[in-house]
Amino acid sequence: MGRKSNNKQGVPQDLATEKVKAVPTPAPVPTPTPTKSAPKGKTAKPTPTQAKKSVQEAKPVKAAAPTPTQGPSKSKGRATKNAPPPEPESEVSDDDSLLPSDDEYLSGSEAEQTGGKQLLWDDVDSDADSVGADEFDGASDSELEDSDGDISSGDDDEDADKGDFVTRARRETKRLLKEAAMSQAELEESAMQTNIEDADGDPHLFLDDAENDEESEGADLATVNARIRDVVQILDNFKAMRDPQRSRADYVARLLKDMALYYGYNDYMIEKLFELFPVSEAVEFFEANEIQRPVIIRTNTLRTRKRELAQALIARGVNLEPVGKWSKVGLQIFESPVPVGATPEYLAGHYMIQAASSFLPVMALAPSEHEKVLDMCAAPGGKTTYLASLMKNTGFVLANDANKDRQKALVANIHRLGIHNTAVANYDGREYPKVMGSFDRVLLDAPCSGTGVISKDPSVKVNKSEQDFRMLTRLQKELILAAIDSTNAKSTTGGGYLVYSTCSVTVDENEAVVDYALRKRPNVKLVDTGLDFGQAGFTAFKGQTFLPTLNLTKRYYPHTHNMDGFFVAKFKKISNTIEATQQQSTKNGKK
Repeated sequence: MGRKSNNKQGVPQDLATEKVKAVPTPAPVPTPTPTKSAPKGKTAKPTPTQAKKSVQEAKPVKAAAPTPTQGPSKSKGRATKNAPPPEPESEVSDDDSLLPSDDEYLSGSEAEQTGGKQLLWDDVDSDADSVGADEFDGASDSELEDSDGDISSGDDDEDADKGDFVTRARRETKRLLKEAAMSQAELEESAMQTNIEDADGDPHLFLDDAENDEESEGADLATVNARIRDVVQILDNFKAMRDPQRSRADYVARLLKDMALYYGYNDYMIEKLFELFPVSEAVEFFEANEIQRPVIIRTNTLRTRKRELAQALIARGVNLEPVGKWSKVGLQIFESPVPVGATPEYLAGHYMIQAASSFLPVMALAPSEHEKVLDMCAAPGGKTTYLASLMKNTGFVLANDANKDRQKALVANIHRLGIHNTAVANYDGREYPKVMGSFDRVLLDAPCSGTGVISKDPSVKVNKSEQDFRMLTRLQKELILAAIDSTNAKSTTGGGYLVYSTCSVTVDENEAVVDYALRKRPNVKLVDTGLDFGQAGFTAFKGQTFLPTLNLTKRYYPHTHNMDGFFVAKFKKISNTIEATQQQSTKNGKK
């Protein structure tokens, strides 16, 4: 910035190095504008630290090699109408006093000796590295000390002034960084306070239906899961934690919507299964359905013993242990170097891969030797072969299944396990006892919705509707009446028992069907299943009242028993004629 002159400038003369001094005049450091804290209720994003900006503004302009100054350029042609408007003037002050004077630049020879860098700012750079400022790109202190002999230094006063300025620059840099850190902490605290206020109002729990739909489509599962936990906690302590403006139904509706999204159920199924449990237990049930059940094998006592089988499998590297005290033949497999269904022991018929829950109806029926037993829905043969082994291949077992395709697996397992007392039939179970009757014991593992085996068949979550349940319960009621009529109340072996079971946990397919059978066939009654564990069945559910003896039935859940969901009920047939039973009941009532 020089004075105006009417004379045209020519090529400037070379500067005399002896007249130029490297006077370290500090550049004015702009005072950072204090940041305003974010308004309450809004989350402000942190801005770049002002320390970097201040350091960049404090850097002096490097000395450039003098170039010939050309006269004013002549424009070619006239300005067009569409020419862009002139750029707005910078807000930077035009005061020449803010710009460095000519004496503040190094001479050309000194610039060459220092590699084109200013000595003054090299000192600042070495300190900036210690405080983490990336904008400083000078040499380190050790490099400066090594290069002292190559740099034209001033007198002692200039060195002292330079040292004072470096100290001031360091202090100023530290102060700016400290202020920036304090400002950042203030912003984070404000954002945290805003989030706390939002959580207190629960805005994410209850929105309009349209907003809920939009949120559900774009929400991540971690957020939905956290919301499920929050609502469950509120419902478990509803009086203390509820919002007075919201009812329990509002919280339950929000919970069902989130669980349907998180676990992948349709609205009908999530509500139907949710009704079976308290709120916190319902979440445990849905979580358990996402985990595969343990691999269980049943020892075929017709060919080996449990201990011998375990030793043979352990010798092959199989990690196993007994399934529990409740079973004498079950083994749980944890790890196997070979497929469990391809070992020599499996091919030789020493064991059957079978879910632990399917042991239960056979154990409840407890067949004896030389009895006549009907398995109405036998495929794929796990329960049929267990019945035959308990009977020690004596008596007679009729394995019936209405599905011809499933009978292939049934026949194969009967042959592999060495069963000799079993015949296979292909009838609709509702045709009994016309086909054959007077069985000492009958096992009816009825077709069901499969809500107890969702871990094996996740399609149950979405492919079942209210119409499906109506059709299933009608079929189950017809089958259980046929099974009762096929049982011989006058069995000479101490029989006359029927076991009804399903791999479902819904009341419609279990307690409701059993209650229907008891009312339609008063010549039967419920007896204890003989199973030492399991939860008692419902005697009342959602306004429905069942017979008090329904508490003799047993329920099994994946989250409490670590096995597939199951239901077991055991009947004892008192008389083969319904009329005689009704007359006897009338006489007892008069007495």
